[in-house]
Amino acid sequence: MPPTQVKILVPGNHLMVGLLGQRDELLRLVEDAFTGTRIVVRGNEITIEGEDAERVGRLFDELVMLLEQGQGLDAADIGRTIAMVKDDVRPTDVLTTELLRSARGRTVRPKTPGQKRYTDAIADNIVTFGIGPAGTGKSYLAVALAVQALQAREVDRIILTRPAVEAGERLGFLPGDIMAKVDPYLRPLYDALYDLLGPEGAQRLLERGTIEVAPLAFMRGRTLNRSFIILDEAQNTTPEQMKMFLTRIGFGSKVVVTGDVTQIDVAGGRSGLPGLEAILGTVTGVAFVHLSKTDVVRARIVADIVSAYESAEPPPARVNGAAGRAARRDHSRGR
Repeated sequence: MPPTQVKILVPGNHLMVGLLGQRDELLRLVEDAFTGTRIVVRGNEITIEGEDAERVGRLFDELVMLLEQGQGLDAADIGRTIAMVKDDVRPTDVLTTELLRSARGRTVRPKTPGQKRYTDAIADNIVTFGIGPAGTGKSYLAVALAVQALQAREVDRIILTRPAVEAGERLGFLPGDIMAKVDPYLRPLYDALYDLLGPEGAQRLLERGTIEVAPLAFMRGRTLNRSFIILDEAQNTTPEQMKMFLTRIGFGSKVVVTGDVTQIDVAGGRSGLPGLEAILGTVTGVAFVHLSKTDVVRARIVADIVSAYESAEPPPARVNGAAGRAARRDHSRGR
């Protein structure tokens, strides 16, 4: 039977403010998460009593280790750490994994167990599919690992691509040539590059061709050797485009495919991403990682919006074109 009382001795009063927060705001988050537990702080000693005393003790031990490694803690970190401890996951196994230091000196790390599974899968496989809702870091972490591989000379170049599919807008009305027209669709990938490498560093590699950002249509007929290739927004590929892309892989290359199957904009809803796991799931060197609302690391409202859509009845459908119009007509007629 687990003990009803646990004592934690924090090694140094200097850690207490970071552990408890200003005016004990972080401590209150822990108390709210474990309502059957009483926490008493005296100096640098924390006494925990109640049915979850052992689990809360492990939580504080993990938080202290994070602080000792120089990591700061905020409300979001505490919330994610509590969720991990409740799932019997060690937060230090997740939050101390360093992927890359950005141009601004910020360390890029996975922030959830799902993100850790995703980054581990990318490291261990040739092709990794990251599937999940907005805000789960699918594209950003993939770009971070691509930059890491380039800096380690594991690959010679980075290729970032995504389908130029209209999501309510019309490409034809945009000014300029084809690259100018698709540039807005590629902008999120540029943003990640600029954040990780700095504007000057990213622009220099783009000008040299070491980093290439292009619409998916430009991949046809190519063989991509020693490249780190990222296909973003893959839910907007057709089955034919997906097959074309996956058969571009050359020697020494690594591929990451990201997508959100709840946001399909391809005409008729005929996406090349859903159902692909049944086809490729047994292929050696291919991994599928599914992220969820618990892996959302943007503002809390993003996770709440994802939850609201998931619980909506009937589930929302993102089908465009004639099929979508027919479905809406049938619905309005009560069919």
